[in-house]
Amino acid sequence: QVQLAESGGGLVQAGGSLRLSCVASGTIFRVNTMAWYRQAPGKQRDLVARVISGGSTNYAEPVKGRFTISMDNAKNTVYLQMNSLKSEDTAVYYCNANLKRAVLSPSSDYWGQGTQVTVSS
Repeated sequence: QVQLAESGGGLVQAGGSLRLSCVASGTIFRVNTMAWYRQAPGKQRDLVARVISGGSTNYAEPVKGRFTISMDNAKNTVYLQMNSLKSEDTAVYYCNANLKRAVLSPSSDYWGQGTQVTVSS
């Protein structure tokens, strides 16, 4: 079994900051990528940022320059530092990991249960 546990969501005023964390635990051979997605009410789930285990990152346009994703490979943990938050950042944020559970296993996607981020204007 693999589990992703998110933490760090909450309520913050516009212009403020939050840091999300997500730990992947269980039987893991190798993590390929970790990412954060978000879903606002009535909207689809969209990619916010992704980090490859080697360190490369990519960001959605709305968060470029404000959010920073990072990964601690040794701890199978991904972070999302969110600065200059806006009301439109309000959403449930989901952690995603693409990983192999064993050397001969295929790579698969796993999801956390989500953490609410609410930005008040």
